[in-house]
Amino acid sequence: MKTDNIIQLDFSEEMKTSYRNYAMSVIIDRALPDVRDGLKPVQRRILYSMTELGLEPKKPHRKSARIVGDTMGKYHPHGDTSIYDALVRMTEAYSLPIPLIDGHGNFGSIDGDPPAAMRYTEARLSFGAMALLDHLDQNLVDFIPNFDNSEKEPKVLPAMLPNLLINGTTGIAVGMATNMPPHNPSEVIDGVIAYMDRPDISVTDLMKYIPGPDFPTGGIIVNAGDLESIYTTGEGKIKIRSAVEIEPSDAGRKNIVITEIPYTCAGNKTKLVESLVALMKDKVFDEIYDVRDESSSDVRIVIEVKKDRDIDNLLNGLYKKSPMEDTYSVNMLAVKDNQPILFHLKTLIQEFVLFQEELYTKQYKHLLEKAEKRQEIVNGLIRATDLIDLIIEILRGSTSVAQAKACLMSGDTSEIRFKSEKSKKIAAKLDFTERQAEAILTMQLSKLIGLEVLKLHEENEELSKQIESYKEILGNKKSLYKVIKNNLKNYRKQFHWERRTKITHKESANYIEEVRIEDIYVLIDKFGYTKSVDAATFSRTTEESLKEYVHTIRMKSDDRLCLFTKEGNMFQIKASAIPRCRIRDKGTLIHNLCKVDKETILIYLSFEELFESQLLFVTKTGLIKLVSGIEFETNRSSVASAKLDSDDAIVSIVPLSAAQITAGELKVILLTRAGLSLGFPIGEVPEAKKTGRGVKGIVLEASDTVEFSTVVPTAAETFEMDGKFYSAKKVKNRTRGSKGQKASLT
Repeated sequence: MKTDNIIQLDFSEEMKTSYRNYAMSVIIDRALPDVRDGLKPVQRRILYSMTELGLEPKKPHRKSARIVGDTMGKYHPHGDTSIYDALVRMTEAYSLPIPLIDGHGNFGSIDGDPPAAMRYTEARLSFGAMALLDHLDQNLVDFIPNFDNSEKEPKVLPAMLPNLLINGTTGIAVGMATNMPPHNPSEVIDGVIAYMDRPDISVTDLMKYIPGPDFPTGGIIVNAGDLESIYTTGEGKIKIRSAVEIEPSDAGRKNIVITEIPYTCAGNKTKLVESLVALMKDKVFDEIYDVRDESSSDVRIVIEVKKDRDIDNLLNGLYKKSPMEDTYSVNMLAVKDNQPILFHLKTLIQEFVLFQEELYTKQYKHLLEKAEKRQEIVNGLIRATDLIDLIIEILRGSTSVAQAKACLMSGDTSEIRFKSEKSKKIAAKLDFTERQAEAILTMQLSKLIGLEVLKLHEENEELSKQIESYKEILGNKKSLYKVIKNNLKNYRKQFHWERRTKITHKESANYIEEVRIEDIYVLIDKFGYTKSVDAATFSRTTEESLKEYVHTIRMKSDDRLCLFTKEGNMFQIKASAIPRCRIRDKGTLIHNLCKVDKETILIYLSFEELFESQLLFVTKTGLIKLVSGIEFETNRSSVASAKLDSDDAIVSIVPLSAAQITAGELKVILLTRAGLSLGFPIGEVPEAKKTGRGVKGIVLEASDTVEFSTVVPTAAETFEMDGKFYSAKKVKNRTRGSKGQKASLT
């Protein structure tokens, strides 16, 4: 009977080990670039697969689907979407200073338009990619088995261009990320050459050659003072600002024209335009008359500014509140020897130079070996031309190629028929090498022409010079560096352009907001959802649409909304904090705008109205008082509006104007739970402080409480409570503090 082997493991340790293995797999095999060629595995595999397909820059384009299929089937079994996304990015001139793939078809745009499906697009390698792929056949890099051991793939590409610094890269791994900004190719190459001339060069001196990132989208770096720290530590934040021009427009207006956008908006320009339109529509910037995108092959976003407005101040506001100024977080993390390491400017260049030493050493060893092999053959052919009659005699006297080859290499004359004993003795002294013997045996008779023999002698001399040169390069580091620098200078000529991104030092944008006071309406529905609309929107809204709002408060845009609760507190909300919405928008719950929590709101007032009013407070125990609105002037978001006993609560709060109180034509009506009522003139209610308890308004039975209170004109016929109408005439006018009488329904 077979028994199973049960392995007992600690669950937490197994989870740690498994997650660590997964994390390292993502870091090394998926997300982060290699410090040598600056490529992530998927990018490297795409380029190598395209090389195998023969898609050099001068060859016809091939369907992207074919490239993706080959890459996925042979080297990268992680899904076609990730491969195609990586391929698309390598075609984007607005993302990479030197695109590695030449795309044909719809590969998206700087606006954020998605690329066409891979079956519709075509691609081939760019000239920039060849700087990473050249000499791949010279064994300069190691090849490793692919995922199923059916193919071999390069562990790294023989990149002879500092791709990591020039093109930059981004990658998100587990617990870490790479964010390498792109740089100007000419500047980077100059920096590399400067390091090769002076290996002890400082980061500060390197920055004379590489002053900062150079983004394909241009823009302006405004925190130049932080760049040295970023290049010294390998991390930091770069502030990039749009480049703008001021142009005259119609009707005395002026235009702010954005000609270059921050690199963070590359492939997302439409969102930048949408954010500017939203700022205009939401009236965050009242100075903006119109926003439109007039871009074609070049960026041109027009912001039309209203007449006689401060454009510099508006620009500061736009930099502060829109993606026109953004932050690029630098993190120079890359993989070296299967370990993620944070590099800085000098160490990145140092790693590239060490890689170049390794590549060029292998290349010239390969060239030396090739030249020596060829010279060996050429020397053999030259010697053979001098002995051609003997060699022909050996060939004619041999019964097989092997017999002739053995004679040429070791002088084995047995079983070979010679015309004379002299020829046999000379043949016995032959000692050609195996390569020479094979070359002689395959030599065409045309090589015996005098001119061809002369060419062999010339080739031998040329090979001798090459071998001497190769040995000099391999034996002298200065000579090796000279070759590397010459090659880099050729690349500098090939990939040269003026810097696109300006580097300056500017103070943070200081925007002075123009305060524009306007009438607004705060609308609150029965569920407490609150919003504000401008007067124009309110005037266009139908009465039917307004019926759903139980509270409508007109106020100024710089005012405050005041809420009084049954529990004796007042809360304030700035009008600017109330969301400005369209009439069909829901708004925000009032509880999200202030800390009213579960308290019951009795009344909403603008502070302007409150300040000019007297508030009549009535509690359920029958206490009553008048409080001036001035009492509630405070900057605090909440204050107590009345001093209440633990068993007491506010029944009603009625705002009254000073003129109404002075006229003496109002009376206060109190109605109790037991159905008793009492009326008395408003003049009998004394004014008190907000923290005062008030005076007794009605004498109550032990179990009775005030249920309702209102203020009506002395001549009023009725008053309403809970949808029922009571006779105001039958409420006898008595002195405040008297007992009530039975209230009468009309």
